[in-house]
Amino acid sequence: MEDDAPLAIPLFPTSPQPHSTADPHESVPGQVSETPASGDGAQGSGDGQAEPVGITMITGYLGAGKTTLVNYILNERHGRRIAVILNEFGDELGIEKAMVNDGAGGALVEEWVELGNGCVCCSVKHSFVQALEQLLERREKFDHILLETTGLANPGPVAAVLWVDDQLESPVHLDSIVTVVDARNLKQQLADSRENGAVNEAYLQIAFADVVLLNKVDLVTGGTTEVEDLEAQIHNINGLVKIVRSERCQVDLKDVFERRAYRAQPSADLETLLQLDERDVHDRMVGTISFSASETTDLAKVNDWLGELLWEGGMDSEIYRMKGIFNIHGSDNMYMLQVVF
Repeated sequence: MEDDAPLAIPLFPTSPQPHSTADPHESVPGQVSETPASGDGAQGSGDGQAEPVGITMITGYLGAGKTTLVNYILNERHGRRIAVILNEFGDELGIEKAMVNDGAGGALVEEWVELGNGCVCCSVKHSFVQALEQLLERREKFDHILLETTGLANPGPVAAVLWVDDQLESPVHLDSIVTVVDARNLKQQLADSRENGAVNEAYLQIAFADVVLLNKVDLVTGGTTEVEDLEAQIHNINGLVKIVRSERCQVDLKDVFERRAYRAQPSADLETLLQLDERDVHDRMVGTISFSASETTDLAKVNDWLGELLWEGGMDSEIYRMKGIFNIHGSDNMYMLQVVF
């Protein structure tokens, strides 16, 4: 590998694209769509179109180990070519790039995009979209994208930008959100208060996660008991999340790549996710609500219920993620629900 600095792609503001007219069977946020839930979720148009590029979003509180995880992924011999998008606060664009190795011992780092002067999910959101477009012009040089967000980022708006219905044949798909947490400092971070009772970033990042990497478990003074307590606290916030313990972010990369968390999944997998263990419920700012019914459901009533719940403020609490399957009256197919805010 050459020692030249990775390419920094210039970013320019761009206007958001208008929303496409929804197809009756599209799995748009906040609406139940008919999906062959017994399939494996693989996308392919059958017309020779390239498989969409997966994006793994890595988030986590300041100092949790996000950059350590990125370094590990870029240097592990997994045979992937990785494009990395970094976003950190500050005017010095080169600092974060210098902290990440060039991948000479493992994966080939083909492209770099640096987003500065703001959070990717806020002021530079549209520049982020254009950055993806410019990366995809070099599609043949990489086969996966890592997005490392700032430690203050709320993953929800970014996930909403990246997640689109399979039928729209987007060139990218959100594979999963991986949240890195610092086992030694997690309790204190969750206890940090915000003005006006707002939910802090540590809660939000766990709530949106598909995988939580419980990092630095070797530094926890309370041993296994304290680690198990932390896992219980994480599951109280997000009952569907997969928790992976780690030291210095050394993990099996199968826990990071190819999660397909936002694609059509086999119904058995979804049913397993929704069958939460009986856990002690404590007072908390963010939690999981689960319910099931054995009878078939009327699709129009389900969509009316979702409209009231999501758009008309039918709950006192704010909703971050929803996932489910429905057995609709008169249909041979299962219906899948995915909501990201």
